[in-house]
Amino acid sequence: MQQVNSVKSLIISFLFSITIVSASATDTTALKSLYDRCLDFSEDKVDSILYYAEFIKAESDKLKFDKGDVLSLRLKGIYEEMISNYPKAINYYLESLDAARKINDIAYESAALSDLAILYANIKNPYKAKEFYLQCAELSRKQNQVYSTVNTYNNLAAIYTQLKQYDSAQIFLEEALALGKPIKDIDLSSTYNNLGNVYFHKRELDKSLEYFRYNYNQHIDRESLDDLWVDHLNLADVFIEMKKYDSASRHAGQALKVALELESKSKEADSYSMLAKLYERTGNYSKALEMQKKWYTIDTGIVNKEMYASIAGLQERFHAKERENENKLLLTQVEKEKYRVRSITLLAISFAILGLLIAMAFIANRRVNKKLQAINEIMSRQNERLAELNQEKNSLISIVSHDLGTPFATIQMWAQVLQAEKENLTADQKKAVDRIFSAGNHGEELIRRILDVERAHVGRQPMNLENFDLTIFIEHIEETMRPGAEKKNIKLHYQKPGKEVFILSDRQMVHRICENLISNAIKYSPAGKNVWLSIADEGDAVEIKVKDEGVGISAEDLPHLFSRYSKLSSKPTDGEASTGLGLSIVKRIVEELNGRIFCESIEGKGSLFTVVLKK
Repeated sequence: MQQVNSVKSLIISFLFSITIVSASATDTTALKSLYDRCLDFSEDKVDSILYYAEFIKAESDKLKFDKGDVLSLRLKGIYEEMISNYPKAINYYLESLDAARKINDIAYESAALSDLAILYANIKNPYKAKEFYLQCAELSRKQNQVYSTVNTYNNLAAIYTQLKQYDSAQIFLEEALALGKPIKDIDLSSTYNNLGNVYFHKRELDKSLEYFRYNYNQHIDRESLDDLWVDHLNLADVFIEMKKYDSASRHAGQALKVALELESKSKEADSYSMLAKLYERTGNYSKALEMQKKWYTIDTGIVNKEMYASIAGLQERFHAKERENENKLLLTQVEKEKYRVRSITLLAISFAILGLLIAMAFIANRRVNKKLQAINEIMSRQNERLAELNQEKNSLISIVSHDLGTPFATIQMWAQVLQAEKENLTADQKKAVDRIFSAGNHGEELIRRILDVERAHVGRQPMNLENFDLTIFIEHIEETMRPGAEKKNIKLHYQKPGKEVFILSDRQMVHRICENLISNAIKYSPAGKNVWLSIADEGDAVEIKVKDEGVGISAEDLPHLFSRYSKLSSKPTDGEASTGLGLSIVKRIVEELNGRIFCESIEGKGSLFTVVLKK
């Protein structure tokens, strides 16, 4: 009852606010005030933003308010961005930019440019973000707006650093310092931090240390714990690279202390990661392993908590669908039984009197009711058994993902420690260490793949959509796969298109598709052969092709190619391990991305895999 009352009060409050707006929106000042209020709305009021955008548009048309289109379009863009509909948000921001330029209003033009730059940066398209930030900076300079110019220069520097164009980033940051220093109330800590990062990437560690120390001294006076944590972590990283391990240890320890004081699990995990790096550099592998375990426990704990909640919801929807299908089947059987009863009744009418007809119908109905009761009891037992099996499966997935992951991570850690001491080992010992490391990798990969396949039964995984250049993305994957191909004397050929090919998709899922297909092409190709990679822009879709000169796939095996745990007659050419899971995972991921996958193969001559993904 209390919850219902709170909802009612919320609706009344919302309607009351609409009434006030409607009553006061008789001039342009009231509309501008309403627009400013909408800019401060949080995500829980996202529907209100769309309502007020339409309201401002309608009232502006009545009042012939020339800024009405700009205000309404920008609010619609903010609404679409909040619900993650990025293409629509970009379209509204561009329309708002055009409307601002038509009325020659520089302030709203600058706001639209900034909206576009931030959105493109969030969807991992730094080139477009840079384009709009540069336009925004030009407007700020023309208007002599120091605060806006300094902020835009900081954002531009972050984009240039992301693009590894460190000299350009440095120029904008130094210009921001020159503009901001004469003004006392401008906070330049972000500028100093960005400069420190630029010099760190350029390996000019003394200059990097200078800027990180300046920020640290400023924040000690203010006692800002969040800022101090960043400063301690930055200083620890620089001192590690400078091999000043005592100073690095002090700051890494302080970063952990601040993280614990803030009760931030993510900051605590990053602090343990930095300590693991420090101990590894100093040769204290035991402590490095201890810090790595603490990082791993916190990091996987955060992820698994979210993952299990998602899996539970997906499983419930999946089994609800199964129960619905079973109920439909049972209802069909009931309808058949009812039809049979009606047929018997009609036949009885021809040979019996009315009383006998009524008696037969009564008996038939009793039989139907008994059968329905029996069916209901069967359904109840089936539901109970399904719930038990579902719980057992959830427990098994939890145990495997949490308990088996840590031992394999430990095996690989110690194998790396032993590999670092290879000079002191005999040939047999070196071979044993390599086999330990390979077995650890294979075991961890096998567990991950089995879990991936089993998760296909509980629904689709949440996707993280990004807009990225597929040509550069495939090039990076080809570079990482090249050493494995060269080990088998196999040549990788990447046929790059002559233009950029952007796609809005989940970067990690696309990476796993390409990695599996290229790995299989290498695994099933004899030494001295070739593997070709190519992509093609097909308008509203892209095609990714992986072609090899391997052992090929027989006509009998092709129909079962994408089945789970299938064991085909084709075998790897160099004794590599094969779980029969890879292609089933690829097919599931492609279908989750609303795509298609095909295979053309001739036994003994090679295979061609084609993946089609929507842009």
